[in-house]
Amino acid sequence: MYFERVATFLVCSTIDPTCNDDTETVAEIVVSSEDGNTLVYSDSATGSVGFVDLKDPAEPVAIRVVAVGGETTSVAVAGTMVLAAVNTSPDFVNPSGKLVILDMQTGDVLTEHELGGQPDAVAVSPDGKYAAIAIENERDEDLGEGILPQLPAGYLVIVSLADIYSAEAVLKVPLTGLDGLMFPEDPEPEYVAINDNNIAVVTFQENNGIALIDLEAGAVVKSFSAGTFDLNGVDTAEEGIIDQSSTLAAVPREPDGVAWIGNEYFATADEGDMNGGSRSFTIFTTAGDVVSTTAVDQLTASFGHYPEERSENKGSEPENVFYGQFGGEQLLFINVERASVTLVYDVKDPAQPIFKQVLPAGVGPEGGTAITSRGLAVVASEKDDRGDKMRSGLSIYQMVEADIPAYPTLVTAGSRPDGSPIPWSAMSGLVCAQGPLGNKLYAIEDSFYKASRIFAIDASSMPAKLTGEMRLIDAKGALSSVAAQGEFDAEDLQALVNSDLTVNIDPEGIAAHGKSLFVASEGRGTVGDASRPVESLNMILKVDGVSGVIEEVILLPEEVNAMQLRFGFEGVAVDGDSMVVAFQRAWGEEANPRLGLYNLATKSWQFVYYPLDEPASQNGGWVGLSDITPLGNGKYAVLERDNQGGPDAAIKKVYTIDLSAAAPGETVAKVLAADLMPLLAAKGGLIYEKVEGLARCPDGAMFVINDNDGVDDNSGETQLLQLGGVW
Repeated sequence: MYFERVATFLVCSTIDPTCNDDTETVAEIVVSSEDGNTLVYSDSATGSVGFVDLKDPAEPVAIRVVAVGGETTSVAVAGTMVLAAVNTSPDFVNPSGKLVILDMQTGDVLTEHELGGQPDAVAVSPDGKYAAIAIENERDEDLGEGILPQLPAGYLVIVSLADIYSAEAVLKVPLTGLDGLMFPEDPEPEYVAINDNNIAVVTFQENNGIALIDLEAGAVVKSFSAGTFDLNGVDTAEEGIIDQSSTLAAVPREPDGVAWIGNEYFATADEGDMNGGSRSFTIFTTAGDVVSTTAVDQLTASFGHYPEERSENKGSEPENVFYGQFGGEQLLFINVERASVTLVYDVKDPAQPIFKQVLPAGVGPEGGTAITSRGLAVVASEKDDRGDKMRSGLSIYQMVEADIPAYPTLVTAGSRPDGSPIPWSAMSGLVCAQGPLGNKLYAIEDSFYKASRIFAIDASSMPAKLTGEMRLIDAKGALSSVAAQGEFDAEDLQALVNSDLTVNIDPEGIAAHGKSLFVASEGRGTVGDASRPVESLNMILKVDGVSGVIEEVILLPEEVNAMQLRFGFEGVAVDGDSMVVAFQRAWGEEANPRLGLYNLATKSWQFVYYPLDEPASQNGGWVGLSDITPLGNGKYAVLERDNQGGPDAAIKKVYTIDLSAAAPGETVAKVLAADLMPLLAAKGGLIYEKVEGLARCPDGAMFVINDNDGVDDNSGETQLLQLGGVW
């Protein structure tokens, strides 16, 4: 039994059913009603609580959104009541907040309680007797470099739910002066969870501490340091290369989210904050002993989800944890914020967590809940920016019987000499090779990374296995000897070749021919645009398919380069002596993008034009070409897409064209072969903007892959999909 994502509920749909709205929304914490049929989430951006009908997990429907008069930081459910923690603080030194009690069925406000400070998390005891609210009174990160202490101090509030309408129901528990905290005068409690014995566990992230509080007695029973962890095999430099060979000694865990595993163990997500972040999750006993700590960075890298741009900070950043028993499995879910995944582990033996599967989430997963009675798990992802194709939402996963998980579709099977898995991300062009290069797929990473690489992929079974990596090498000086022309000068050329002869290009397309691979590198910059100066030309690199050595560089005619637009080479295909290069968009005053037809024998160019679809009306944008693959006899399949993602996406299509008799300057005819939108939507998440790779194999199988932008303002989700039929 594995979890499979069956739907994503978008918070923006509560404003406009098609999300044709730029308003920022947030899905931060999510809980369910006791029967599991209703989801409740907090939206701090709009200061509201949202209710979602989950009777059909594959078709979640908005019920209502209730404004609560402040920043909603957390929610919990107690029977027929919804408890919302609301921050009303005017500034850091005058914190304030309230607990708003809503009716689950109507959304009406039943009562409110002033909390006296800024709440960050709320939890309800399993028996429904108590609520516990962590009053963080968080620090100002811009004041004195954010160093503690910064008073007033935080504390815990215990609410007796049987007396919810009484002012006496609220009890304040001081948390200052506790053992194990780095700054005991300023605890800043972060997260809270309650076990069956009404013991609350509270994390103090900035203080690298943990405390246990007896809710019935209203007293702290134990506090201790979360300790440190030695990290081996991590990336600590943001240099555009994933290199997980470094070590970090004695890193403070600085736990954020926490969840009970039964009544004797609890798990923390060790995100880090001020001084630490151990890129791991830890399981503790109630005595404060560490049972196990599990690092996650190499695992996320093996799925293409490692966030290179966070390497100098805290890497993947486990943010939160939640737990549930599903049949005979005791499962711990780790929401990894910067990698935008949820990792699922079997923790029947807390000393040896066993990895079960990875779940794709939205950008920035925060809260989650296990609905064990229905075999469901739900994760709330908070990042929302329509311009960056990110929409906040609730990812809904259902347990299904399957031989393998539905995700990932591509995973590392090879390793580097140091034992770390071959990391990958930002996949662009795709080709299916045969003969001297073996019957396999080859893919390339785009310019998000330096020292450009080609990957070998075995797609004979799913998930496909990434079996090898090869860096492009300018060992023969083919690239470094390219002549400057126009705005492209010697300094620009020098930036393309590193001291070790690896190269920094923008690989967008790849084709195979005999023992060679042809890589299409998109030019950088637009002629005559000072804000986007030309820094590289559009180039085709002929590469030895075994060594990665660049053997030849093929350039466009100078008169074509003189029109360069930053939307250049995207795909390349080779059929016999004919090579076809797809330009992404039209250059200059031309109405349509070019297809460059290059004869490998005569080394001459001709050009035809390709008619793009018009952009869809919602959110505008543009449409361009992404890849091209040969079908034989002068026919090709072309991948066409818009620059929209999520609910704004409309055009992700495969067309076929016939170039066997195309005349120079002709605008070719195209025939729709496949609309990819239904296939992409069937994955239950947001539609990916950059569906960029297309490859036909000799047996007629057709594959597509999307570019995840190096997990930078992107969920990192990569889908390598086989289209139906024989092509």
